[in-house]
Amino acid sequence: MKTLAYALLATAALTAPALAQSAGDMTLGLGIGYVAPKSNNGTLAGAPADVGDDARPTITFEYFVRDNIGIELLGALPFKHKVNVGGAYAGNTKHLPPTITVNWHIPTSGPITPFVGLGLNYTTFFEESSPLGDLKIDDSFGLAAHVGMDYALNDKAALRMDLRYIDIDADVKLNGTKIGKVNIDPVVAGISYIMKF
Repeated sequence: MKTLAYALLATAALTAPALAQSAGDMTLGLGIGYVAPKSNNGTLAGAPADVGDDARPTITFEYFVRDNIGIELLGALPFKHKVNVGGAYAGNTKHLPPTITVNWHIPTSGPITPFVGLGLNYTTFFEESSPLGDLKIDDSFGLAAHVGMDYALNDKAALRMDLRYIDIDADVKLNGTKIGKVNIDPVVAGISYIMKF
């Protein structure tokens, strides 16, 4: 009985649709991204800083310039993070992290298509607030790495799971005086529904 079940699963995997990517194709993805900054976020005013996690809806658009090679833009609703310094609450900030990557979708004959990518991120911080005074976090440019996989539901849709590493380092000022730099460098875990056009 187990042998029959394994055979049926293998047959289903082999006959499931593949999400082929050809030059000129476009995809739109709607999903959720979870931003998890690294554990050590630098030093502010001589004390260790800690930036909290957050999750928000995301949107991606990818254009395939060649077969299996796409240029993707990631957008999201603003993420909100709590900032602690020396273990005590020091403020909040929001940020938008638009990221552009070149992704290589590794062709397979089955429903799962893995991909890897490399690109650039621009993060802008806004609506900073702090009980300590006027908090300001500078914008950041950095590299971004992208890995993930698409599971084809049919030839026009897929479910995607992915991870991004984004280099985010930003100077922090309080009342106009620089008090240090935050090294956020988050891993962003995402799940989304991908539509191909």
